[in-house]
Amino acid sequence: MHFLRTLKIDWILFFSTVPILLAGVITMSSFGSVGSFASKQLLWIGVSWLLFFGLSFVDFRFLRRTGVVISLFILGCAFLLLLFMLGSVFKGAKGWFNVGLFAIQPADPMKLVLILVLTKYFSRRHIEIANIRHIVVSGIYALIPFILVAIQPDFGSAIIFFFIWLGMVFVSGISKKHLLIVFTLGLVSFGTLWGFVFHDYQKQRIMTFIHPLADVRGSGYNAFQSTIAVGSGGIFGNGVGYGTQSRLNFLPEHQTDFIFAAFSEEWGYIGVLLLFIFFALLIWRILANAFLGETNFEILFGMGVAIYFIAHFTINIGMNIGLLPVTGITVPFMSYGGSHLLTEFSALGILMGMRRYRRAAHRDDLKHEFLGVE
Repeated sequence: MHFLRTLKIDWILFFSTVPILLAGVITMSSFGSVGSFASKQLLWIGVSWLLFFGLSFVDFRFLRRTGVVISLFILGCAFLLLLFMLGSVFKGAKGWFNVGLFAIQPADPMKLVLILVLTKYFSRRHIEIANIRHIVVSGIYALIPFILVAIQPDFGSAIIFFFIWLGMVFVSGISKKHLLIVFTLGLVSFGTLWGFVFHDYQKQRIMTFIHPLADVRGSGYNAFQSTIAVGSGGIFGNGVGYGTQSRLNFLPEHQTDFIFAAFSEEWGYIGVLLLFIFFALLIWRILANAFLGETNFEILFGMGVAIYFIAHFTINIGMNIGLLPVTGITVPFMSYGGSHLLTEFSALGILMGMRRYRRAAHRDDLKHEFLGVE
């Protein structure tokens, strides 16, 4: 028991990920001939846990140094550039390094690097944050990886980069009036392009992307099958192994992009509700630990991690129920894949490392506001 206390782990946070992980593994194991996804996922989970606990012992105050985070940013961008020379094409995007037994997607750890860069930038400028140039400069930091992944093309990761930037801009205290001006200029520019530059076929592609169910026999097929799977689960679901949409291969990518739909078909509304509860518990614990950060750097980092998870979860669910475009975004801790799991547990591990030197001031007040914090 004393050993567990010395680890300084938020066990509620850690164990809130376990049901989400199990939901993914159990759903994958019910796919019959492709059930090997489940065993491979278990291996990635084991490696990710080792990384999580290892990072929890590290003192991350060195990340406050500008040179460190800028070096990480340059290195991450270099790997994204290398993809165009050495990367492998998967699902139409040149976004993976194939290293034999497994493949690595650099866009995933780059999301964590962007959080660190924006955290460093905003934490140093909290006094003068109302200046509009901070929207522009922080936007450039996000724009570089956004462009590098968008031209792969990996629109899903590009969208996540945008929402990480947007979310951190909101929590950093930047003037909302200046932000509104920037977005107004963006909308005016898009409206001008729509009215005077785009051809009819380009407009049709954009409309199909925004509203995929408008073309259920073409680009909207995946979204249509996903909505059928989610709806067919009913209240209690069809049971593990009895999801017809995934077992009969009507539902594509049911181990990654559409695993939520496959899970919903088997577990129904009750299972989805439990999944949402555990995810909400995870976000609550992330924010609770963030607000105990020693400085603005730790607080903003925790908020950035929460934004990252919320963006992934919300966009994927919207995609699975036909409300948002299909962009290839995974469900955190649930979808198959090692790159995103390692990134997600790295983010939580860094947060636990920061927890080791959290501030003592106002701890009692925060304990009442966020139940369960020591």
